[in-house]
Amino acid sequence: MYTGHAMDCVFCKIAAGEIPTTAVYQDRQIYAFADIHPKAPVHILVIPREHISSLAETGAEKRALLGHLLGVAAEIARQKGLAKGYRVVINSGEEGGQTVDHLHLHLMGGRQMTWPPG
Repeated sequence: MYTGHAMDCVFCKIAAGEIPTTAVYQDRQIYAFADIHPKAPVHILVIPREHISSLAETGAEKRALLGHLLGVAAEIARQKGLAKGYRVVINSGEEGGQTVDHLHLHLMGGRQMTWPPG
């Protein structure tokens, strides 16, 4: 189930099953799948099924969902064997590097991460 489908949003279409992907995780609120342009050996996108444009568009009413997104990312990291570490990134807005206007987390691991990231 998903809510708030934006007609032209690629991630809404993925969450709705209109664009095929291989699910890594899914529940009523969240869908996770492999990034098609991975930047690390493990690169999973974790998205809410509800269309939310960016982290900047959230408020107190979305705290439970945001916590669930992070909890799912940690669960996937354990399942993928990322015991040595991993990175979770949320890009927000154009200057923050967000390229798809749908809130999403990048879970990346399987190699040494560098700092600063970009």
